[in-house]
Amino acid sequence: MAAPGDPAGAVRRALARVAEATRRRTGALPTLPDVRLLGERAAIAGLRRNGPWSCGGAFRLLPTADGWWGVSLPRPEDIEMVPALVEDDDPGDPWEAVARWARGAASADAVARGRLLGLPCCDPASVDRSRPGVVARQGGRRFPRERPRVVDLTSLWAGPLCAHLLGLGGAEVVKVESRHRPDGSRRGPRAFLDLLHGGHAMVAVDFHDPDAVARLRDLVASADLVLEASRPRALARLGLDADALVDKGVSWLSITARGRDCDAVGFGDDVAAGAGLVVEDDGELFPCGDALADPLTGVAAAAAAAEALLSERAALIDVSMHHVCAEFSGPPAPHEVVRRADRWWVAWDGGEAVVADPAPRMPLRPAGELGVDSERILDGLR
Repeated sequence: MAAPGDPAGAVRRALARVAEATRRRTGALPTLPDVRLLGERAAIAGLRRNGPWSCGGAFRLLPTADGWWGVSLPRPEDIEMVPALVEDDDPGDPWEAVARWARGAASADAVARGRLLGLPCCDPASVDRSRPGVVARQGGRRFPRERPRVVDLTSLWAGPLCAHLLGLGGAEVVKVESRHRPDGSRRGPRAFLDLLHGGHAMVAVDFHDPDAVARLRDLVASADLVLEASRPRALARLGLDADALVDKGVSWLSITARGRDCDAVGFGDDVAAGAGLVVEDDGELFPCGDALADPLTGVAAAAAAAEALLSERAALIDVSMHHVCAEFSGPPAPHEVVRRADRWWVAWDGGEAVVADPAPRMPLRPAGELGVDSERILDGLR
């Protein structure tokens, strides 16, 4: 089955914007991936269709009293919230308990309770199209370097993909991780970490050390562009004020589940499903792709970031994963999916194509170890 809307077309158009903005800035077109990046994490991790679960197995859409509710349980702290969610101190198997509870709840109530407990969840019937996926405001005058410095405070997939694409366009990317809680992708396939972070400087910071945090603030102030995917109040505790920095000429791109003014958490599968990127088969709902909101958001963010690096004014760029996906969901283009011999084909008016298996790209170089460049980068600010 084909996903609704036009997610692949959205990726193609966003990559073209990255390429054109890079050409205008550097005089040369970068070598970028194509729409197959949508499946490259699955290819590297060996993931395949896994309906009704997500490819990675941590998300599922469950029937409720009046519709559907989707929830991700990828982290130990999410599993630990299940007894509070279902109001049972000994619920047994967490997924069975959540499924039983959902059947007796209205979808809107399930979302409200899940978000109250900090769980990444969604109602696929309640797609919010009230704002664009990317919203920006101008700030102070920029004083750009010939080679822009991008400080990447993000983790996992969407933010790192944005940083990766900017790095392919010649930017200096400095990845910052917590010394005590590194990027979760370090626990996954090494090839995926290498793919997104090969060639980036690696800085590790102890966020409990005031001196280390002060040096982080200096690093952020030295950037042409900062990428982050945290709640604003979490960064405020570190003395990082996005609005103030933008007014001083540092561009800032924020990736969140539903915008900077919303505290909802989300991961690629539940955000995509909540934006309508689901398919129905025999009365059951299935998620589309592998954590589809992550690559869609990553390339949309990269397009906005690459264009911001051309501007004489800094920008505060608010990227909402939900609203990026909502822009590209909707009815699928007319098509037919057919099986021939041992392959699936998609046919449409004027053409047909075989459904290709996910394919990985080869990393250009290995990613550095945690904090390997800390001294070089941070000492260079003194």
